[in-house]
Amino acid sequence: MITVTLDPIITNIGHFALRWYGLIVVTAIAIGVWLSTREAVRKGMKPEMIYDIMMWVVPGGLVGARLFHVLDHWSDRFAADPIQALYVWEGGLAIWGGVVGGVLAGILYARYRGWPMARLLDAVAPGLVLAQAVGRLACIITGDAVGKPTDGPFGLAYTSPNAVVPKLGVYYTPSPVYEIIMNLTIFAIIWQLRRKQLPDGALFLIYILLYSGLRFVVTFWSAYKIIAFNLNQTQLISLAVLIIGLPWLVYLLQRRNPTNSVI
Repeated sequence: MITVTLDPIITNIGHFALRWYGLIVVTAIAIGVWLSTREAVRKGMKPEMIYDIMMWVVPGGLVGARLFHVLDHWSDRFAADPIQALYVWEGGLAIWGGVVGGVLAGILYARYRGWPMARLLDAVAPGLVLAQAVGRLACIITGDAVGKPTDGPFGLAYTSPNAVVPKLGVYYTPSPVYEIIMNLTIFAIIWQLRRKQLPDGALFLIYILLYSGLRFVVTFWSAYKIIAFNLNQTQLISLAVLIIGLPWLVYLLQRRNPTNSVI
């Protein structure tokens, strides 16, 4: 059992609070962009393509991540004070919302520019999942996205009044730690697969399917609100992605010409 004593706020400058959450999220984005650019160049694309598309993907991902979080916690947190929905710096980003928002923004911009979207998705897949792993470090410090209270053998308790856990001094299931391990495992798998002769778009589908399956399981230890069928928002989205994505991946891998794109 671990007690987290680190204050989520690094320092206060007037009315501005510099938080670990924002610093880590910015670092995660920078790592993701750097690795995505490297992979794009390896695939024969210009690095400027990644820089340009990230100007749309990053805002789209942040908006989607915050929107999904607000919708999931509307009744218990934001309905009474809707203005809190804008307080992104205090924590509260839903990963699935970030993936959906970022990918949709990227697809729209790539279509507009006439770029090979499937190949771009393959290029960003390793950087995206690595950024997800780094970003979850912010949740550990802030107390955001911890799971249910636990008696052990592994739990996180918080002492800082700036932590966003339901109650200080209570040990909670360390869901962000499990997700970091999950994301690093996915990263290791797709990092090895990225040099295989896969159809364009297959690597991204492998990433998203692995993420969906593992996140569905890990989220059983979360404290997310149940939506339907005794499942939470994250699990329902994961199931939908698995149902759509698995047949799509099978179709891609069975195609005779592995260089053609269907995304």
